[in-house]
Amino acid sequence: MNILINGGTRGIGLETALYLAGNRDNHIIITGRDKDALERISSSGLNNNITSIALDLSLLDNQGESFREQVYSRFSILDILINNAGMLINKEFIRFSSAEARQIMEVNFLGPAALIRMLKPLMARGTHIVNIASMGGFQGSSKYAGLSYYSCSKAAIACLSECLAEEFRTEGVVVNCLALGSVQTEMFEEAFPGLRAPVEPEQMGAFIGDFAVNGKRFFNGKILPVAFNNP
Repeated sequence: MNILINGGTRGIGLETALYLAGNRDNHIIITGRDKDALERISSSGLNNNITSIALDLSLLDNQGESFREQVYSRFSILDILINNAGMLINKEFIRFSSAEARQIMEVNFLGPAALIRMLKPLMARGTHIVNIASMGGFQGSSKYAGLSYYSCSKAAIACLSECLAEEFRTEGVVVNCLALGSVQTEMFEEAFPGLRAPVEPEQMGAFIGDFAVNGKRFFNGKILPVAFNNP
């Protein structure tokens, strides 16, 4: 399968890529802002089936055309798109600058949405789009001070998943959203300093990888909470 993981240089995205790379028939592109990490990961793939493209979603207007050309030169069809890239700033709502608020929305919502539009011509019947959201953006879940813009951006990508599942239904393109709970990543440590999450990145990466391959058989247009405890 041809798979693109947006945000695959560390944490959950990296572990998802490594899990999927265990199948030598998979061809995986990962994106990220850290060029050194991208190079290191692509050169150490389990079956030499991970390649990388540098991409900063907050600069997509400038980088988008180059990115599109690189993906289209490697893939004629896209079987799985995992929108995993995320940005978190832990700060009181009234202290946010407009630039910080826009950057979070660009990385967590507007950028992934633009990628779906850009890559849609590569998607055929059976393609699975998996958007990674957060329990912070899940309706009715506990909310936490300092995470207002992060949670709202994740709520937006979750709602988009429901909308696109309906728009793409007749074409057979499946769209789902996983609202993740606590996973021991750098982002979790930024959000909840001093706390220990019950789930490790490699465990969640394996879950997401398996869901991306098999979940389309059972779900479409769903926002699924994946959380062991709170937070």
